[in-house]
Amino acid sequence: MPQLLDGLRILVLEDEFLIAMDVEQLCRDHGAGEVVVARDLAEVDGRKVAKDFDAAIVDLMLGGASTLEFAAGLRETGVPFVFASGYSDADEIKASFPGVRLVTKPYSGEDLVEALALAYGRGSPG
Repeated sequence: MPQLLDGLRILVLEDEFLIAMDVEQLCRDHGAGEVVVARDLAEVDGRKVAKDFDAAIVDLMLGGASTLEFAAGLRETGVPFVFASGYSDADEIKASFPGVRLVTKPYSGEDLVEALALAYGRGSPG
């Protein structure tokens, strides 16, 4: 059976070191070709994301800064992504980003991988 993330180049925006390492390993375990972790938006060139990555996992807050503007840029350039966050206002996310899945922390690895694969167009809902 092919792995859900086979060959994908994935950007992970996560500022909590242990969570970032777990997510990176999880993506690799599910076949990702490349996983880049950024702990701060300053580490990422938003203009190059669409060229450099196939998909992204985005924490809503990085070091106290909102990633919503960055996420809007992902949507504009067509990079599929999911939010992975402990952020509690899911209604705001659903209103601003309809169709983008919010996987809430603490999440299971399988939920996160399936959500990302689905955003990319792999897998099946539910």
